[in-house]
Formats: sequence, structure tokens, C-alpha cells
Amino acid sequence: MQKGKRLYNKFCTSCHLPNGQGVAKVFPPLANSDYLKANREASIKAIKYGMSGKITVNDEEYNGVMAPLGLSDNEIADIMNFITNNWGNTNNSLITAEEVSKVQK
Repeated sequence: MQKGKRLYNKFCTSCHLPNGQGVAKVFPPLANSDYLKANREASIKAIKYGMSGKITVNDEEYNGVMAPLGLSDNEIADIMNFITNNWGNTNNSLITAEEVSKVQK
């Protein structure tokens, strides 16, 4: 989890903030995120390929753009495992680089 935390701090905090709270109406929260819990593959895809368009997180609508971060499958798995096991999120099944590699655009 420490590697995921370091990567999160380097690539994600400028939008989602160090505590995963995001910015209301601009950058969705990762903390206690119903979207993360229900959309594992879509969340991986967002980090891997970027994302645009409307999503609803914790009953709030977001319509922004997330650029792809250019990370390896291992790095994406590390970040996903960090964010899905912190700030009120619980993931009983760790995400692997192999799982990330199977996520297609």
C-alpha cells in the first residue's frame, strides 16, 4: 500500500486532494466513494485511459475530464489498492497488474 500511497501523492492529489475528498462539482471524491465500490473496472479504465463525461458519485454529478496518467499496469494496481482501502473504502479483493492489463479502452 505504501507504493500506492506514494504514487497517489505524486499523480492524484492535485485534483482529488491528499485526503481523497475531491472538490465538489469539479473533481469527484475518492473517500467513501460509492462509484469506486460499484465501478471497479471503470475506475481502472479512468486511470489507465482517462475519462470524460458525466458520472455520479455519492449523489453528485460530475462532468469533467481526467487525462490518462501514463502509468504502468503495476502502478495503476498499486494506486487502486491504496484508494480502495483508505478513507472509508474497503476492498476485500486486491487488484492485480494482470487484472489491469485486461481492461480495454
